[in-house]
Amino acid sequence: MLGKELDLEVTNVAHGGISVARHDGRVIFVSDAIPGETVRARITEDSKKSFWRADTVSVIEPSEFRQPHVWSAASIDRDPSDRPGGAEFGHIRIDHQRELKRQVLVDSLKRMAGVEQDVSVEALPGSEDGTGWRTRVRLQVDADGRPGPFAARSHRVIPVTDLPLATAGVQEAAPLGQHFIGEEHIDVLEPSTGGARLIVGRQKPSVIRELVGEREFRVDDGGFWQVHRAAAETLTLAVQDAIDAAAFDPRAKNLDLYGGVGLLAAAVGDRFGETTRITSVESDPRATEHAGENLSEWLGARAVTARVERWILQLASSGERLVGATVVLDPPRAGAGKEVVAALTTLQPEQIVYVACDPVALSRDVGLFAERGYELVGLRAFDLFPNTHHVEAVATLTRA
Repeated sequence: MLGKELDLEVTNVAHGGISVARHDGRVIFVSDAIPGETVRARITEDSKKSFWRADTVSVIEPSEFRQPHVWSAASIDRDPSDRPGGAEFGHIRIDHQRELKRQVLVDSLKRMAGVEQDVSVEALPGSEDGTGWRTRVRLQVDADGRPGPFAARSHRVIPVTDLPLATAGVQEAAPLGQHFIGEEHIDVLEPSTGGARLIVGRQKPSVIRELVGEREFRVDDGGFWQVHRAAAETLTLAVQDAIDAAAFDPRAKNLDLYGGVGLLAAAVGDRFGETTRITSVESDPRATEHAGENLSEWLGARAVTARVERWILQLASSGERLVGATVVLDPPRAGAGKEVVAALTTLQPEQIVYVACDPVALSRDVGLFAERGYELVGLRAFDLFPNTHHVEAVATLTRA
């Protein structure tokens, strides 16, 4: 069946920016489609017994929510193999994008955690069509030295003439059409201060400054920072709101896990004052160094360089308890996982604020927390990545 084209009725959305159809009882995950449409799709993977994958090549009956793609390079008119990745929801009207993200999050919580929890996906400040928000873009370089994004679900570089999801500064600085023979990738970024810049290959890092409200953060130009220009401030306010002030003890052993350069630890400190005691744990030594500087005004704040998984397991095995403590964690896309959840619940903090960039990983972990006596009491979701399938969530859990 590989390469065969089928007419498919698309029924619902699945995690990962794909939709679901069926053919002769078999599930087919279809890209570039919208639930409710009938599309012609080309089979790209048929090796799995339980499902196949396919790319939409044309639309037979379009959804009312379909729009011209915000990135012409990824238009349905192009062959799927020539469409760049990174804007997989760009053919969907922005309000419906958020509805589909809501459905994925709500469904994941119900299936994986047994939690019935509705939520709305909140928009961030910016353009109405969800363009112009990316402050960081990585361009891959092909064998001829041409930079561009990878094709969707591929490592083939697609030369493009524009980057509509990027900020104006990033678009202007991006070296599209130039050649970089011998390089693997080019990073283009526009910090909130200092103007746009390029990082070519494995260039030595330099320190930039990012502003969140009136607070300044030091971070390496190649280090992790939220990509949407309004994301850092949005998450700062969301984490502050997610903490139950009545249950917060500034003298407790509060934690910021996967803390990066201290953004969320600073959010806690800014809300609860200079006496706040908080330890930020991060595996990247450069980020930890910056976190120490960024958190220096709080006498009770410290930054530790360690893998969270090992550090939290050691703390739990020591017999210590986090009486009255608040734990903020912002794990990578894979989530915290079984061992970290087990260690955290053994430590018995008062409340946990979980920042998640993957709804399935969050839902799995909410289920694990529930098994160990912590229930979901608050949830918000944010459209930090418009025109993609990604959604950010901030969840609050407390002991049942």
